[in-house]
Formats: sequence, structure tokens, C-alpha cells
Amino acid sequence: MKRFVAALAALLGLGFAAITPAQQPPIKIAGLVELSGTGATSGTNFDNGVKLAVKEINAAGGILGRKVEYSSADTQSNPQIAKALAQKAVDDNVYVVMGPVFSGSIIVSMAETRKAEIPNFTGGEAASITQQSNPYIFRTSFTQTTAMPKVARYIANDLKAKNVAIIWVNNDFGKGGRDTMVKELEKLGVKVVADISTDPGQVDFSGAVLKAKQANADALFVYSNEEESARALRELRKQAYNKPIVGETVLTSQKVIELAGDSANGAVAHVGLTADAPQPQIKAFDQKFQAEYKSRGDHNALKGYSAMYIVKVMTEKLGKVDPKAFAAAMHGAKFTVKDNPGVLLDVTFDNNGDLDRESFMTKVVNGKQEVIATLPPASAK
Repeated sequence: MKRFVAALAALLGLGFAAITPAQQPPIKIAGLVELSGTGATSGTNFDNGVKLAVKEINAAGGILGRKVEYSSADTQSNPQIAKALAQKAVDDNVYVVMGPVFSGSIIVSMAETRKAEIPNFTGGEAASITQQSNPYIFRTSFTQTTAMPKVARYIANDLKAKNVAIIWVNNDFGKGGRDTMVKELEKLGVKVVADISTDPGQVDFSGAVLKAKQANADALFVYSNEEESARALRELRKQAYNKPIVGETVLTSQKVIELAGDSANGAVAHVGLTADAPQPQIKAFDQKFQAEYKSRGDHNALKGYSAMYIVKVMTEKLGKVDPKAFAAAMHGAKFTVKDNPGVLLDVTFDNNGDLDRESFMTKVVNGKQEVIATLPPASAK
């Protein structure tokens, strides 16, 4: 009997030992993204970037040998729907949440992921997102407090502008950017002579552009969503606006160029990520994205893609799938392209969840975004 029990125990032990990571349940990742509504361009690109990364990661064996199961849900660019979807993701016991991209939506939905202690990556840029002491929120793009000083310095030092007009979208994203830009320009002695608010989804920009022209400022700063930025550029061309037009991230993005056509030529913007960057790993991403989706990915696609690889790298560094441990380890974390090409650029995270890395000044020339300067990380200054 003793020999039988010993043999049975050994057999059971072998059975348990034979369970491999690949036989464990998949690692669930939830995407809360704007697939319709005013944020459809941003959300769809972000979602496709995550999906491309997941496809590659699973093809290479997953994370810790486990398959990644990614499912995305449409927030409809509505903060309350985003909040409800965040609660559903919590109920589904996901490991990480990706999105939303819109600042107004993440500000509402991240309360749910915070309560559940689930790491949450966002494409939102409003400064207030990471000013709420939420240890589970992480950016995939610069906060406005990091990006706007770079744009302001370009306006003051490169353009030698003494005054500017600002056209901005009146939502959480737009107001945060406008407020930060005004403060940074003031520090540099640049006066805002026209402060022009527009509505999300606004179609007619004739009045806004007329106000900008009448202000006769040395330059114009445009800060809005993709579709609205394109409409503003078309109206600026229509009214023969001839002063420098500057933006941050969106203004020279691929979608805006497609929508604005020739009207985008000459626009300049600071961008944290661009598929036109000269780095080989970003060029490789651009080729893979175009092969997968038959279109070019914008900065949102790069955000989603790099964020998913950050999840992979940090989880494998920890050696376990533990949301709380993941969030704690992200504060002060550094990821290098040398060791992990999927993160696209060397990047560090601070204790608020804000990131720092290289960025770019871009200009639209003959219908294409061109990188005209590579700027160092803020920490390098």
C-alpha cells in the first residue's frame, strides 16, 4: 500500500509539473477606445496599435509563455460610457486597461480602475490626469506640462514671435493645453492677443479664422482634435492666412494631412511620436502597420503599440502577472530600445505616471510630415 501511495503521489506530481505556462489562462487586456464619435480617428489608431503589438507578442510566445487576450470596447467618445466600460473591465478581472485616449473620458473612467487597483494606460494629454495622485495611471504621451514648453520655446526663439493668436477646442484636452500654453508663453514674454475657443466637432471655422486674422499676431497656435484641426487648416488657406501656424501633436498628424490636403502644407508641430521619425525601430513599425491595416499609423497607433510592449517588458521583469506589483514597479521605471525594440524610444516614467523621452519638431511639406528637429528628453535639459 505504501508503494502504491508513493507511486500515485509521484504520478500526480508529474502531472502538475507538466502544466506549462501556455496551458494557463490567457492574460486579459481590455481596451476602452473611441471607435466612434469625435474621437474615432484617435481611438481606432490607438486600438490598432495595441492589436498589432498583441499579434506580435503572441506570435513570439506571449508574456511569460501565456497568450495575451485583448478585447476592445467602444466608448463612443462619451465619458460616461467609458466609465461603464471600465467597470465591466474590472468585473472581467483584466490585468491592464488600455485607454481611453480622450482626456475627458479617462478622467472619469480611471476612478474605476484605480479602485480596483488595475494599471491603466492612457493616450490623454490633459495635465490634470496625472495630478490626482493615482498610482495606477500611466501615460503613453507627454503631459501638456512637458510638451507645451517645447512649443512655446519654438514660437519665441525660432519664430521670434512677440504675440500669438490661439484657436483651441473647448474640452478637457483643449482647455488644459490652452491654459498651459498661455502660462509658458507668458514666461517667455510672448503675449496672447486672440484667445479663440471652438466647440468639439465644430464644422464651420470661418469665424474663428477671421478673428485670428484680425488679431494680426506674429503666429497662430492651433490646438484641437484631428477633424477640427483639418477644418481649421482648410479655412486658414481659404482666407489666405499667411502667418506661421503651429500646433502640438495633432496638427501635423497623418489623419489631419489626409483630411486637410494641401492646406496642411507649412504647418509645424511638436510631436512626441511620429511614424516619420528617423529611428529604425519606428520605421519598422510603420512598415508593419501599413502591411496590417493598409494605412499609415499616426501618433496614437504608436502610443498603443509601445504601451503594450511596456506591459510585456515589465511583466516579464517581474516574473509574474500581478497588477499591484506592476503599477508599483512602473514608477521610476526605464525602458530602452536596445533591450526592447518594441518600446520604440528609450522612455522613463516618474512617480506620477508621466513619461519622458525624445520628441520631434515636424513640418508638413508637399503633403508629408517631415521631422525638422529631434529634441532631447526634458530631463536632459
